[in-house]
Amino acid sequence: MGPGLLQRVPGLLRASGLRWGRCRRAFSVRADGLLLRQLFEAKSCTYTYLLGDRATGEALLIDPVLDTASRDARLVQDLGLRLLYAVNTHCHADHVTGSGLLRSMIPGCKSVISRLSGARADLFLEDGDILTFGRFALEARASPGHTDGCLTFVLSDHSAAFTGDALLIRGCGRTDFQQGCAKTLYHSVHEKIFTLPGDCLIYPAHDYQGHTVSTVEEERTLNPRLTLSCEDFVKVMNNLNLPKPKQIDVAVPANMRCGIQEPPS
Repeated sequence: MGPGLLQRVPGLLRASGLRWGRCRRAFSVRADGLLLRQLFEAKSCTYTYLLGDRATGEALLIDPVLDTASRDARLVQDLGLRLLYAVNTHCHADHVTGSGLLRSMIPGCKSVISRLSGARADLFLEDGDILTFGRFALEARASPGHTDGCLTFVLSDHSAAFTGDALLIRGCGRTDFQQGCAKTLYHSVHEKIFTLPGDCLIYPAHDYQGHTVSTVEEERTLNPRLTLSCEDFVKVMNNLNLPKPKQIDVAVPANMRCGIQEPPS
């Protein structure tokens, strides 16, 4: 690209016939009008998902993090959305949820979590409950094993599933604390997630290798843990010997209170 073209680009973008802001937004919208953004928090390698209906402006966030709640709120505002829910797939042990802060920052936003989590929230979900935003809906599927209160959220057309820590890309959540049970997790994934269509996209709560998305078929056939028999899976999970999560002593008590941390004594 020569210097002449470089100089002309800003002028071209400001030309009266071009609507740059509208085009920029359209890039992240599916043909059916669903907006989906995958956001990342580096300290805990957490993915937060923004889902919105471009026609109605209604939206929700899945697994917001306290450290990036302001970023998420700005994005919601920038895109002209109205945030209805700040949703947690479970009571996290590796970061403090941003749902409590978001509901205080954004009028009308409600915090959401599984009733079985035992945590505080504005809205409690159980297996089979439906969460709607505009013309779209998420089905809550109970997927315990990492914790008792784990939920997987599945779009109503089965095109995508937000699996929290139950199913990661080529892995799964650990089962050695917070009511963890390897056998329960194995059956949750096989019965509630692997029964979805093979081309259903898998969006996990975390990734530590730089992956962003997988599919049900990939994980059914390539996941090194969950392609094992249940007996062998339990043996593997019971012998991982992983270190304690760095933020667990702060995160779990705070997340039981919707992300509200106790002031220092």
